[in-house]
Amino acid sequence: MDSLNGFMVFVQVAETRSFVAAGRLLGISASAVGKSVARLEEKLRVRLFHRSTRSVTLTAEGSLFLERSRRILAEIEAAELELSQASCAPRGRLRVSLPLVSSLVLPVLGEFMAAYPAIELDLDFSDRLVDVIEEGFDAVVRTGEPQDSRLSARRLGTFELMLVASPSYLQHCGTPQTPADLLDHTCLRYRYPNSGKLETWPLNLPVGEPDLQLPTSMICNNIETRLCFALQGRGIACLPEFSVNGALAAGHLIRVLPEQARRTNVFNILWPSSKHASPKVRALVDFLGSRVFPADT
Repeated sequence: MDSLNGFMVFVQVAETRSFVAAGRLLGISASAVGKSVARLEEKLRVRLFHRSTRSVTLTAEGSLFLERSRRILAEIEAAELELSQASCAPRGRLRVSLPLVSSLVLPVLGEFMAAYPAIELDLDFSDRLVDVIEEGFDAVVRTGEPQDSRLSARRLGTFELMLVASPSYLQHCGTPQTPADLLDHTCLRYRYPNSGKLETWPLNLPVGEPDLQLPTSMICNNIETRLCFALQGRGIACLPEFSVNGALAAGHLIRVLPEQARRTNVFNILWPSSKHASPKVRALVDFLGSRVFPADT
């Protein structure tokens, strides 16, 4: 910063040909201007001005240095302008980690691209628990309550987990009437990619009763596979409502144990905590917050 101030003082003296006038424009004394020029000359080991009681003129070396100094200050001014504009207009690369729920977010992200063409989306779809800061993500969308104190969060909305099966499966295998009946059915299960554990189904069991050891007829780590197999009549699946609403409305799937198997979960968008979030992150947070679950906002 001292060098930068020296450049500014030097250019001002060169343009006004006066220590007094330069000091007046910079808001410092003529003595301070003189000391700044002297320090710069000492650092460069060259004389920049010819001084007399009547005038201040550039030396040959000073004229050369003035040209370079103006270029440097112009570059700094351009950089400041660019950063100032960036702080107002969302732009640049935006690296986002999202869960494997393309049907929920892809239409909204398409709208986001249209609304913010200067933002370059770099999307990573995964259900694993990523380290937002260590892995360099600008934001992540995940289910459940935030656990990392280093992150800011905004709730995007809530959804319900439910058990579903096709009419053909229920006609062939029967419709469960209690959670215990699931022990005799084909269950399409989900495995968490981080822990390797199977998802616990949202069953309302009597207090003190242990979790049911449900059959594991098929295990996978995404929604699409379980939904596809459920539609084909291969078994009962536990799925989020937004992934099955269309199939339920069309009669391709039927809810199983609607009063005994239900749980509400939440989607959040998380980003590294900062006093001033970047415009591109703010734009994404606000956009997803108003469109992913519009009924919740």
